[in-house]
Amino acid sequence: MAAPYVAVVGAGGDVSSDVLAVAEAVGAELARRGAVVVTGGLGGVMEAACRGARSAGGTTVGILPGGDRGAANAFVSVAVATAMGELRNGLVVRSADAVVAIAGGDGTLSEIALALKAGKRVVGIATWEIDGVRAAAGAAEAVALALSLA
Repeated sequence: MAAPYVAVVGAGGDVSSDVLAVAEAVGAELARRGAVVVTGGLGGVMEAACRGARSAGGTTVGILPGGDRGAANAFVSVAVATAMGELRNGLVVRSADAVVAIAGGDGTLSEIALALKAGKRVVGIATWEIDGVRAAAGAAEAVALALSLA
């Protein structure tokens, strides 16, 4: 059976240490459970999730908004340079079997909406409260739920 792909989405800019810790825990738990972690490949929640996954021996895919693979954070195993800007958000969620949204702003909102529109299952931790997003209290619950829905 092929490994599930789970996208972890959230803010790439200024993010609290608490949110980063949750993202890192989500990435690590996904990797421990055999999932491939897909992100937008940059900083913030994306980098923390990739760091967690790599620390647990996992594979990470970064789908970048720009055209330079070298822009990926240091914890991305496979960088995909799209040169599509925010339009790459659709590729992030379309490439995944399920999505975990952690906090986040407008970009995260767009990823949630695109995922729901595509029929993808979305689990949220302290993020937008939208019909179709299953709320989880923390990393372990979010990962268990996402993998059960993938």
